[in-house]
Amino acid sequence: MLMRRYEMPWRRAYELYAGAVWALAMMFFAAVGAAGWLPIPLAAPLALLCLVMGLLRVAQAMNILVLRASLGGRSIQVISTTALARWCKNPADVFLGFGFEWRPVHSQRLYELAKVDYREFAVSPRLLGWLGHVSHPQPDAEIGLPYIHGVEPREVPLHRPLQNFEGGTLLVGTTQSGKGVALATLITQAVKRGDVVIVVDPKNSRRLRRVVERACEDYREPDTFIEFHPAFPEKGVRLDFTFNWQKPTEIASRIQSIMPPDTAGAFSAFGWDAVNVVVQGLVELEERPNLVKLTKYIEGGIEPVLEASLRRFYDTKLGAGWRETPDMKKMLHDAHRGSMKRPSEAASADLVAFVAYYEHHVAQSQRSKVLDAQVRTFRHNREHYQKITANLLPVLSMLTSGDLGRSLSPDPFDAADTRPIMNFEKIERAGHVLYMCLDSLPDPSVATAIGALALADQAARAGMRYNLGVFRRISLFVDEVSNVINLPLIEILNKGAEGGIFTTCAMQTLADLAKRLGSEDAARMALGNLNNLIALRTKDRPTQDFVVETFGKTAIHTMRVGLSSGADAHLGDFSSSYSTQLTESFEEMVPAEVLGKLPNLQYFASVSGGRIIKGRFPILDPDPPAANASSTAP
Repeated sequence: MLMRRYEMPWRRAYELYAGAVWALAMMFFAAVGAAGWLPIPLAAPLALLCLVMGLLRVAQAMNILVLRASLGGRSIQVISTTALARWCKNPADVFLGFGFEWRPVHSQRLYELAKVDYREFAVSPRLLGWLGHVSHPQPDAEIGLPYIHGVEPREVPLHRPLQNFEGGTLLVGTTQSGKGVALATLITQAVKRGDVVIVVDPKNSRRLRRVVERACEDYREPDTFIEFHPAFPEKGVRLDFTFNWQKPTEIASRIQSIMPPDTAGAFSAFGWDAVNVVVQGLVELEERPNLVKLTKYIEGGIEPVLEASLRRFYDTKLGAGWRETPDMKKMLHDAHRGSMKRPSEAASADLVAFVAYYEHHVAQSQRSKVLDAQVRTFRHNREHYQKITANLLPVLSMLTSGDLGRSLSPDPFDAADTRPIMNFEKIERAGHVLYMCLDSLPDPSVATAIGALALADQAARAGMRYNLGVFRRISLFVDEVSNVINLPLIEILNKGAEGGIFTTCAMQTLADLAKRLGSEDAARMALGNLNNLIALRTKDRPTQDFVVETFGKTAIHTMRVGLSSGADAHLGDFSSSYSTQLTESFEEMVPAEVLGKLPNLQYFASVSGGRIIKGRFPILDPDPPAANASSTAP
């Protein structure tokens, strides 16, 4: 089996010594030819040969020196939005910063560096500057080892086709490793392309918000940027997450998705049924359901909805004078006299009579399934009903209390509230950019519920896009995905590509996701729906293992040198041996421990079905000083 050429660049540039010898030889042949000691036709070719060999050796030495100099890495780069635009001229491409495609030779160099101290082979950038090679090494104060990016001295702008990102992208990295900077770069490009952009930010990054706002100022019409913040409702818009639906059951499924993940089985099913009964009743009454109404009728009782539904039913089936029929008059008389038991204090005498008449005098063929469900709920033991909806009510209460209730259940007839009312269909058709902060630090439970409900609504909207046809492309960015992931988001990751939804999820560790979904297997199954992976610095070992599994393995060559000597029994007799062995083994394309040593903003990525790249994101400054607005750092 033929092996590729073994390379060991982490050494002295011995080629310089050979180049110096060839230079002396050239001068010698030139001198003897000029002095006439050697015929010119013979001295000239020999001098030319020495010159060519000397230049070849010097070029080889320069390659070694430049490669060694690159071990200093690259310092963090800050660019303006104007500079970023120069790298994003083609809307069919995605700009991923600067770097190079990671090949087996880079893995080989990285494994060789693990055997030596890279500082011993550092080359002064000033020396290379004199030789025409410009270098901006990573300062010692910055986090991470610089040589990881330095295994390749020549980097280029990284672009990948936009269609490669249809299958979703996972951005993983520990805190302060650069996830926000990466998201800022990707979001700015989505805004520039004209996508509908939805950003779910649990922690309210002011810098990220300003970058998104600046992108809208540069590339979109006024009022395109809209925001939502639970702590500052007066500054943003009102969002109605129960506005878009094709079937009433969708709302019940949407509410079920935000219930705690441990409420499985009967409790979850009954919670769905409780919501569905109220929603169906409101739809029959031609009222639009919202969170406030659902909370009111689930917590306070179905009685008002049931009474209004029965009155409407009797008006339709029995005519205007239905209260004067003998059977109904008898029922009303008995109910007001107290001879009929009321299931709850909220049930009026009229309602008890209406229900009794419906149960005893309305033929089965004339009954309504919607009314049957409401009557069943009405007859249910109130104490037991409250117990089995105990997991549902806290979630609804969180979303309807105080100003948040008016923000998530907007009243279009409230003239005092001038905030715009938005829903995902409206946002999509108008091409808005929504920055939705969840404020998870002071109130993580409410933040999780809001984010999960928003994603459930977006999943329902994706289903409508499937049924009615795809409209504008949607770029969905979810930061700290472990805070809000639920079944609807997994459905978006699984099926959203055909619906024109490009999803990018950011997280810190696999353990965070496993805790949210219940197990590491469930977390891996969810992440399996994301085709692209961008891994910044990660310290968690299971996360590192997940990343390197995605990158795969490559052949690594190891040189083993043996030298031995010994003396025989006779004086003066000795023996010696020298051996060289080149072995090959399959190792990880990127060692797992390297992921924990990456400098800030640097990453390994697997995109386009296995293409591995090593890159770094520049920091995008939305408000650069006027003097440096168009300049870039290294």
